[in-house]
Amino acid sequence: MQPRCALTIAGSDSGGGAGIQADLRTFSAFGLHATTAITAVTAQNTRTVSAIVPLGPADVVAQVEAVLEDFPIRAVKTGMLAEPGVVLAVARLAEQARLPHLVVDPVLVSSTGSLLLADGGIEAYRDALIPQADLITPNLPEAAALAGVDVRDLGDIASQTAVARVLQRLGARAVLVKGGHVASPDGAAHATDVLVFANEVVVLEAERVATVNDHGTGCSLSAAIAAGLALDRSLPDAVRDAKAFVLAALRGAAPWHLGAGHGPIDHFGWET
Repeated sequence: MQPRCALTIAGSDSGGGAGIQADLRTFSAFGLHATTAITAVTAQNTRTVSAIVPLGPADVVAQVEAVLEDFPIRAVKTGMLAEPGVVLAVARLAEQARLPHLVVDPVLVSSTGSLLLADGGIEAYRDALIPQADLITPNLPEAAALAGVDVRDLGDIASQTAVARVLQRLGARAVLVKGGHVASPDGAAHATDVLVFANEVVVLEAERVATVNDHGTGCSLSAAIAAGLALDRSLPDAVRDAKAFVLAALRGAAPWHLGAGHGPIDHFGWET
């Protein structure tokens, strides 16, 4: 048997916790051959992003074209796209039905607070890329920015479902609004995500792991969902599998001390 192939279109994280590096590990953990198109080179560690060098749309498209002409890609995920022109270029490829099972993680800001998308990028997502996505996976701040609402108004399941419906009306076939970045108002020890697709709403709860080693969780979750779709899992099952994978990775990395800030997660189950 030969492995199935998936493609990640994202930025490089020199600290190895997020971006292309996290996607490569996630695809590998699911038994996939990982291919890449790098959108930007970043200088970062567990504490900060100190420099970003974006690649132009033509450079990104050239990488994607090289992969597509030689590998049978079963699923694609996007992460940090950095520039509006890259967002639009990826959207054009998707419009041509060349990016199967497209999972869009609309990366706007890093976990350390650094802006990862240039001006005009949010509009490019709304107008061009979101309508081409099989699934988008915003966290609450990203969902609020894309929908034009205040993140403070997204504190419960009803409001998260409503904002997911707003994003779905932009054209996405499914929306997963991730609630893990915001503490539960009742202090509950769980994180709640809301998956909206067709006319269905699925509420997904998972343990909230007390750890500073959570860098790259969003990248890893979207990559794991794409991996599940590449392996012919249904969308709800792919999302559930991905959440279980990230939860195990958070638990495994909880005792690690790699860097002085937000450390990486345990993609390969080294601590199990």
